[in-house]
Amino acid sequence: MNFKHLKYFVATAETGQVSRAAQLLSISQSSVTSSVRDLEAELGVTLFTRRAQGMELTTAGREFLHAARDILEKLDAAQQINRGNSDITGTITIAATYTVIGYFLPYHLGRLAQLYPGIDIRIVELNRQSIEEQLLATQIDMAVALTSNIHRPELETVTLLKSPRRLWVPAGHAFCKGGEVSLARIAQEPYVMLTVDEAAHSSMKYWNSHNARPNIKLRTSSVEAVRSLVANGQGITILSDMVYRPWSLEGRRIETVPTDVEIPSMDVGLAFSRAKRTTPTIEAIKAYFVRAFLSPKPQF
Repeated sequence: MNFKHLKYFVATAETGQVSRAAQLLSISQSSVTSSVRDLEAELGVTLFTRRAQGMELTTAGREFLHAARDILEKLDAAQQINRGNSDITGTITIAATYTVIGYFLPYHLGRLAQLYPGIDIRIVELNRQSIEEQLLATQIDMAVALTSNIHRPELETVTLLKSPRRLWVPAGHAFCKGGEVSLARIAQEPYVMLTVDEAAHSSMKYWNSHNARPNIKLRTSSVEAVRSLVANGQGITILSDMVYRPWSLEGRRIETVPTDVEIPSMDVGLAFSRAKRTTPTIEAIKAYFVRAFLSPKPQF
């Protein structure tokens, strides 16, 4: 196993397709495919389920993804050790939604503090509507939010990460044994609906597009409440990989199951007002995220 294997694996996991991973890395598709196969052979597990719509992480794949990212992030931190000498200074106000603050932003705030010690980054938590209003009023400099929810033409968005949505069920559930599950079958089970960050609205859009309706037992704004309810057999749900954890607070396991229809991903990225004048501070923060997620990755 080497860093190339890890880079190719992470790129495939994050993009969901070998072709997109190859494009991101500026290499051939065959190189990505062979590297992933070599990694699976060495680990002795299947990391991806190959489907018509792309590469879907298995349970082992999701667990290994956390380890692979941790290794690569530590390597990146070691390579960037001299970048803490940046002379860029200034203050920037960044808004973020609940989900982004809890499951995406903390690591990157730590990295930014190391790379740009002269930049004072101020974070405010806002919902999507308030983010749009304050960006347009230039009350905040930029936002890190769910770009899949932002559609105002006055705002520019840059999507960094597409997090697939999957069905969550308690360990041992009948759906774990039957492959892909239809929305019609899911609708026969009690359903726990997450409401934070417009999750319920996003969910009902794909439910309605397939002429189906979930049997909602409970609505809650707490991801941890959803996790515990599912793990304890009180319902099932469909949520993104970004907020997935295999264990509830009580130590009960949660499994994920594919659906037979493609569920839209939860997209995370940056948002700006097209009318706001940029600054070196804003450009530095934007460049960090673009470099971290969208630039071709070095090959080791």
